[in-house]
Amino acid sequence: AIKNIVNIGIGGSDLGPVMAYEALKNYSQRGLTFRFVSNIDGTDFAEAVIDLAPEETLFIVASKTFTTQETMTNAGTARAWTLAALKDKAAIARHFAAVSTNAEKVSGFGIDTANMFGFWDWVGGRYSMCSAIGLSTMIAIGPENFHAMLGGAHEMDEHYRTAPFEKNLPALMGLLGLWYNNFFGAQSIAVLPYEQYLKRFPAYLQQLTMESNGKRVTLDGRAVDYQTSQIYWGEPGTNGQHSFYQLIHQGTKLIPCDFIAFSKPAHDLGPHHDLLMANVFAQAEALAFGRTAEELKEEGVKDWLIPHKTFEGNRPSTIMLLDELTPAALGKLVALYEHSVFTQGVVWQVGPFDQWGVQLGKVLAGRIAPELESRSDPDLRHDASTNTLIRRYRGSRG
Repeated sequence: AIKNIVNIGIGGSDLGPVMAYEALKNYSQRGLTFRFVSNIDGTDFAEAVIDLAPEETLFIVASKTFTTQETMTNAGTARAWTLAALKDKAAIARHFAAVSTNAEKVSGFGIDTANMFGFWDWVGGRYSMCSAIGLSTMIAIGPENFHAMLGGAHEMDEHYRTAPFEKNLPALMGLLGLWYNNFFGAQSIAVLPYEQYLKRFPAYLQQLTMESNGKRVTLDGRAVDYQTSQIYWGEPGTNGQHSFYQLIHQGTKLIPCDFIAFSKPAHDLGPHHDLLMANVFAQAEALAFGRTAEELKEEGVKDWLIPHKTFEGNRPSTIMLLDELTPAALGKLVALYEHSVFTQGVVWQVGPFDQWGVQLGKVLAGRIAPELESRSDPDLRHDASTNTLIRRYRGSRG
């Protein structure tokens, strides 16, 4: 019987499924083990399968074109790992499924196309977690919960499509971010979920936002003379409070914050949730109003300490307070940010559905890989730095 599900993908074929699985783990089938492999670093695959039995493992290979280098390299290693143990090529059809639009490549790999889940070729990876790319999510949380997540996303879709502009949450969020970015010089946004299950949400948003709107030319090819996408980053609260909040409160950079919190806890353990929520409300209040020198004097703070304990305040934040983290709530959050990204792309006149900026590195890596693997000294024609690094690597590798 299958007890382990390993999703192999990268970019949107990994970040979305990982985020959704972690976010909805409380709804998942705990009798199944889920692992996710994305990095071409062999450590990622080795650690993912180190305690798994091949005969109990199903691999989901998620690649729209079924040609993505990292995904297909990991898939090839997974196939070899399976065959080494099961000694039967027919096992590939039983232990592998594909999420792809390329039936020919899927079949050539050895996967039965009856186990291939297709989706439209115009669906970009970072917008694909509600498509068949979410297969691992659906297995984990079940069809009913997966449909609830889709329903939440659809509800936000309809809100964005029909709500008056002044009440349109994705439009307002997108314009607020643009306002801080283009008029106040805020180069980044901190996404701070006060919910441990959303620990991978900031990483998911990094691709959604920066790969979509991190562009320097408009749709018609003109260079922009204004800032486009901000840098998105974050960490669950309250962990971040003991890490980087110092800079947000008293540093020299303006960093708008998105706080995400839920009224009802996933696990109601004594005072935990009230303390968690007290912290999120306190952080937003501190950012907004700070602490003046006069207030500190009244509290009896020593004069020499007052400059160090003064908070300027007037630092922007948004609190998204939902009832509880359900599949529907997650769908709404994802769609909220998706439409916010699109809103900003329209204003900036950039294309949020392409990513040409990732191509050059892939082309150069394709050229360098054979030079690293060559048994004889390659004819290196890169810049001096790259040539030196290649020679150093080859010499160290032996």
